[in-house]
Amino acid sequence: MNSKELKATFGLGAVYALRMLGVFMILPIFELYAKGLPQHPAQVWITAAMIASALAQALFQILLGRLSDRIGRKRVIAYGMLVFALGSFVAGLSDRIELITLGRFLQGAGAISSAVTALLADVTREQVRTMAMAIMGAGMGLAFVLAIVLGSAVEGLLGGVRGIFMLTAVLSILAIPVVWLAVPGAEHRTAASSGSIGQVFADKDLLRLSGGIMLLHAMVLCLFTGMPLLIQQRFGWDSSQHWKLYLPALVGTLLFALPLMRRADRGAARSLLLGSIGLLAVALLVAGLVPGKTGLIAGLVLFFLPFNLLEGLLPSMVSRRAPPDQKGAALGVYATAQFLGQPVGGLLCVLVLNGHGPAALLTAAAALPLLWLSFTYRLQPVAAAHRPAESGESVSGA
Repeated sequence: MNSKELKATFGLGAVYALRMLGVFMILPIFELYAKGLPQHPAQVWITAAMIASALAQALFQILLGRLSDRIGRKRVIAYGMLVFALGSFVAGLSDRIELITLGRFLQGAGAISSAVTALLADVTREQVRTMAMAIMGAGMGLAFVLAIVLGSAVEGLLGGVRGIFMLTAVLSILAIPVVWLAVPGAEHRTAASSGSIGQVFADKDLLRLSGGIMLLHAMVLCLFTGMPLLIQQRFGWDSSQHWKLYLPALVGTLLFALPLMRRADRGAARSLLLGSIGLLAVALLVAGLVPGKTGLIAGLVLFFLPFNLLEGLLPSMVSRRAPPDQKGAALGVYATAQFLGQPVGGLLCVLVLNGHGPAALLTAAAALPLLWLSFTYRLQPVAAAHRPAESGESVSGA
């Protein structure tokens, strides 16, 4: 990647990771916080507050992605960050569960994933796009691990969940000038999109890619539901120590995935996609069926390697296949499917976990990549990217 692409990749990745850090930090401590509110809210309201953000994300990704095709990526990102900050303030300033739920919904309504991904696609060349998107995806993974490490400490330092909400709001506002001024590249804009969003839904390959990210994030939810319980059982560690497994596995496999990303951008995307899906099934079976610590360590490593690759490969393939004036819309559909993966994984957790335990959950989740393979093997190959330009050349769009 040349200097402009590196600046865009790390700038957008850092902004998005910091935005998600506050969201991740709240999740493991919100249940206890909500039960301690003065009104002692019913469990249905606590659950509603928990899922409100993901629901709003699923509802607004397509709309904001489509809007970014019309008025520009950075403008939509700025509006989305402001809405996210507003929701954080609403949730942080109230002790009523109804207003906290509203705040969480507003957080999700600032759904910028599709616009951020489309902007990164606009300012990176095809031959480095998978790597750029994987780096941004890895930033989210690192934010999750960092949230596990910092959660309890920051909760005390900031005065609990309300303080985390307020910090998240401030970080969101501070991120706006970073995106607007520091991320290079001309704004992608079409005054009036010549195509219909129906083109996106009519493209079977785009739908296959979106269906894949939904199943991938369903697997992630199953993994991070079952794995903590197994770590406690087999290692005897409390949650504050789980990062000792997650962080090395995530970072180490990312380094191994980098050369594979280069191969993907040079024409091997389809074969790497199919191989990665198969490896996910193996990883979940190993984690669920192999006893002792060895099974957990091997399962995590085998899972994070294809996960790191797919987090960059899938959106890169979507950006290449989408019509130029529908790129934001296509990535909006993709991001919507990504967030819908949470309830899909949650349903599997409900069906398996209580009656059969965490090992059975991971074993059952291995059916998801097999389902993914059943409709993805028909995916048409993506054309190889052109020979890389010299570092001094300007960055083209998709």
